[in-house]
Amino acid sequence: MARVAYEHVTKRFGQVVAVNDLTLEVHDKEFLVLVGPSGCGKSTVIRLLAGLETLTEGNIYIGDQLVNDLSAKERDIAMVFQSYALYPHMSVFDNMAFGLRMHKTPKEEIRRRVLQAAEVLEIGDLLKRKPAQLSGGQRQRVALGRAIVREPVVFLFDEPLSNLDAKLRVQTRTELSKLHERLGTTFIYVTHDQIEAMTMATRIAVLKDGILQQVGTPEELYFCPDNVFVGGFIGSPSMNFFPAMLKGSAKGMTLETDTLRIKLSDERSQRLAPYAGSQVICGIRPEDIYAPGFTQPQISEYPMQARVDVVEMMGNEKFLHVIVGKQRLLARVDPRTRATAGQEIELTVDIGRLHIFDAETQAAMDKIDIPDEISAPPAATTIPPVARPHPEPGGLRHEG
Repeated sequence: MARVAYEHVTKRFGQVVAVNDLTLEVHDKEFLVLVGPSGCGKSTVIRLLAGLETLTEGNIYIGDQLVNDLSAKERDIAMVFQSYALYPHMSVFDNMAFGLRMHKTPKEEIRRRVLQAAEVLEIGDLLKRKPAQLSGGQRQRVALGRAIVREPVVFLFDEPLSNLDAKLRVQTRTELSKLHERLGTTFIYVTHDQIEAMTMATRIAVLKDGILQQVGTPEELYFCPDNVFVGGFIGSPSMNFFPAMLKGSAKGMTLETDTLRIKLSDERSQRLAPYAGSQVICGIRPEDIYAPGFTQPQISEYPMQARVDVVEMMGNEKFLHVIVGKQRLLARVDPRTRATAGQEIELTVDIGRLHIFDAETQAAMDKIDIPDEISAPPAATTIPPVARPHPEPGGLRHEG
């Protein structure tokens, strides 16, 4: 069983708190992606699991085994780094076999595992080559193969695609997803690229400043962010934000800015009535703003006058950078939209997809639902740790 559990895990480097009270469970055979900006603690999270860093507080379990005091080699984990770290004087076969030889694995077993991994990664014809004779993508496959041959219970990936060009990153993302399906093993993957997270993950855990912000399926994080940070970090282009005042009563609530007065539905008015008079932050995704003539049916339409500042033609879509009052917004519209810089245009906002966050805490005040047409698994949140007996002495470490 390859379930992984972090229970109130904290890691400090001197006065710096890299990971702060993390409680998270990774399901058996899951592809969990840890995502966040540089310095948020995501690499530290997997280094703690791998045994490359020592805990300050908390417990880590692999399956039902407490691993706080186990050495890295005792944890049955394989790790793939951003750097390929291949031995230049060795062939691809020998690079992949090196770890097994160090563990004194029988020669026939080494050969079986290397050939099997090479077949999975489609590098069977490269086994006699040296790393200098390989492309960047091929070297990354060899690094993956070196991890696969160990047949670990958990694979850890620390930004393994960062050194690849854009086209190869897309191709390798697909290969990693297929590899996960074929191996049926738990994958924990670290990246700062939210597109990698959205395209590969079973679930995504978003971190900021060492604190877990939200964990859930890609659909949940995209459509139902817990706070402003998650709403802005997940999605490309990023969500638009603008300040507003929440006014009215249960009989009818409005969001008011310097130029907009948005009437909310009766249902949302009733839910938000206790917050009348509050300053809020409104969020709307660029694709929920429509150009004239291209409004989708069955949306909650709100017309909005805007001045076009910049037009970006992206091929299958256009980005309109517009100014509404004092606010700059980005609209992701149909490529047939006729708009030029300086033009006044009436856009339509789907206020049914409007996110409302508390201005002070930046937490979501009223979540909207995932659209019916989007197929999403049942809601997934951080799972409370299962009940376990008190760990043996030494199960909790404190650094001096």
